[in-house]
Amino acid sequence: MSYRIQSGDTLSGLAKRYGTSVDSLMKANPDIQNKDLIYAGKTLNIPGSRDSFEPGTQGVRGGGSGGSSGAGNVTAPPGGAGPGTRGPGGSPFDIAMSHMGKNAGSLKLEGSGVGADMEDWVPNNVNCANFVSACLEQAGQIKDSQHSASVMTLQANLDRDPNFKRVDLKDAKPGDVVSMKVGSGQHVVMFAGWKDGKAQFIGSNNINSDGSQRISLTSMNYPIMSVHQYQG
Repeated sequence: MSYRIQSGDTLSGLAKRYGTSVDSLMKANPDIQNKDLIYAGKTLNIPGSRDSFEPGTQGVRGGGSGGSSGAGNVTAPPGGAGPGTRGPGGSPFDIAMSHMGKNAGSLKLEGSGVGADMEDWVPNNVNCANFVSACLEQAGQIKDSQHSASVMTLQANLDRDPNFKRVDLKDAKPGDVVSMKVGSGQHVVMFAGWKDGKAQFIGSNNINSDGSQRISLTSMNYPIMSVHQYQG
């Protein structure tokens, strides 16, 4: 996983946040010579962590909006999902759908809309949070300062935002932000609705043969860490 260093970050603080060590971070980033000197705006490689979609993992039963319920273990509620959430700029779900089939690597280089809001430095295989953040920005649900290419940072930003609240997957609406635990890393998508009783999600997923990401609809059964719903 890649992380853009922010003002005030320290190597020890980032190591603690991502469950690694200062030594491991320095080995993964050989350009860092002094553990007490890192620069805001530079990209940091986080070892042993991915925020991408890795097919084949099964979710875990139990839990609620806080954390360990597998998406595939939740069935559609009566009446389905209902209308999606909207911000001042529109529906993040509709915005995401308008980019269906695009490769993240080319989308992030577009000069307007979602592409302009995506960080173009992010590697082509880890754009899930980058894409979701940009869709939320375009819908007017978050500010540019809340945008993150890190699943955990985006999740924390939404937790701090009074316009968002955590809900259970069964209460999700199209456009809600769904953060999942995937192996040793995380993945974030948006809820898209229900199909044959199973939850569907749209996001930047690792479905290309070279491991890079493309905007697609998927049905996943990973443990859910959180579902954030816009209330503004």
